[in-house]
Amino acid sequence: MTGSQSANVIYRSARPDKREAVIALWEACGLTRPWNDSVADFDLALSSPASTVLVADSGTSILGTAMIGHDGHRGGLYYLAVAPDHQRRGIGRALVATAEDWLRTRSVPKLNLLVRHENSAVSGFYAALGYTDQHCLSLGKRLDG
Repeated sequence: MTGSQSANVIYRSARPDKREAVIALWEACGLTRPWNDSVADFDLALSSPASTVLVADSGTSILGTAMIGHDGHRGGLYYLAVAPDHQRRGIGRALVATAEDWLRTRSVPKLNLLVRHENSAVSGFYAALGYTDQHCLSLGKRLDG
């Protein structure tokens, strides 16, 4: 992916050597969970042509991230994070737009995302970007033990 730039921030796919910085940001933003292996998530996203981790890079630090992937029809957005001291500056909005563009270039027509019930404060952010409740029940099952 070619990076885009705005206000001295470059939006691009993460490099493997940025894994620790990316995961530290996820942890600082409260996105990690003990039952999810963040290292494995990062590595898997970078190992497939159907996924990546986008970063907002200031040149000195990672200010934001968005993990994006697709199955050919539906894209999924995960780990959208902006460093707490850089929130409300348009970085999250730019990361979502970059993720949407990443999917469009792959002819993926739909983007889904999940918001944890305990993270309801972010619902207004997504609503302002045009995301709506799809009135679907999300079901899941752990296959790793």
